Amino acid sequence: MGTPDAELLVVGGGPVGLVTAIRARAFGLDVAIIEPRDTPIDKACGEGLMPGAVRALDLLGVRPDGMDFRGIRYVQGTTRAEHVFTNGPGRGVRRVELHRALTHRADAVGVRHLTGRVEQLAQDARGVTVAGAGLDPVRADWLVGCDGLHSTVRQLVGLAVAPEPRRRRRFGLRRHFRLEPWSEFVEVHWTRGIEAYVTPVGPRLVGVALLGPAGIDFDAALAAVPGLGARLTTAERDGPVRGAGPLRQRTMARTAGRVLLVGDASGYVDALTGEGLRVGFAQADAAVRAIRAGDLRRYEREWMHVTRDFRLLTSGLVAGARSPLRAAIVPASAALPRVFGAVVERLAR
Repeated sequence: MGTPDAELLVVGGGPVGLVTAIRARAFGLDVAIIEPRDTPIDKACGEGLMPGAVRALDLLGVRPDGMDFRGIRYVQGTTRAEHVFTNGPGRGVRRVELHRALTHRADAVGVRHLTGRVEQLAQDARGVTVAGAGLDPVRADWLVGCDGLHSTVRQLVGLAVAPEPRRRRRFGLRRHFRLEPWSEFVEVHWTRGIEAYVTPVGPRLVGVALLGPAGIDFDAALAAVPGLGARLTTAERDGPVRGAGPLRQRTMARTAGRVLLVGDASGYVDALTGEGLRVGFAQADAAVRAIRAGDLRRYEREWMHVTRDFRLLTSGLVAGARSPLRAAIVPASAALPRVFGAVVERLAR
């Protein structure tokens, strides 16, 4: 059975894994993170932190460098719909800057870091043991899988659901451009086949993320976005195009024995509403509270609660985006500003 090497193992050292570990240390747990990649870890994402995520980080003492934005703006040709957040700004933060800040905080509170890849997992009534490439067997009382969209932990504990047919899968691509941000909003440009998210992440830096079907050619797709492609054609590129996906991931449950799934590993709808980190941080809090209480059924209940708006609103928007109603989303948002604002506020909390 063995003596535990830690009270809690967190598999996956991205932002949600680091927040889980930091929160667990605040409750006095001995925590180790297992992650095969070097710091800082980058990822193809929109890089816009909703106001709720900014507040959650602030409570942890984490204030990454970036650029504040006032709200969300939908753009389709000459039609615009926008909403200014009522409870403070969001913040555009390069993923590597966010990761550096969270890693620094995790180190400061005593989180241990183990380098390796989890490939084997076994558990009994008292704990969980993992092993894998570069990793001697490690045992803990509890394990939280925060290892992302393609979670190995999810597979090893039998909670994965078969993916959607390829024709329905959506992917994300992201690149940075060196120019002064022209807007105080995160802009979402809608075209017939893709959504382009433009996020200010520094005084002379914007990130552009494209969401759409497999096989997107980033430069060609961006050039076809009215008003945006022309603006960025001559801008200096900063780094390569990065990709992620498929985005939709489903799970049968969020717990199995003494293992909990948190963040993208626990299931994901789509990046369309841009609130993945806010929801992931809320899940991290719920998971740590459930572990402290020794009641994983509590986590299942709280997971359903904290992800409800994300699942319902995002699923509805994705369904509309895949239907003949797609072309009406931005005009309807502009015509119904109170409804648009209410939806944005629900997602920004």
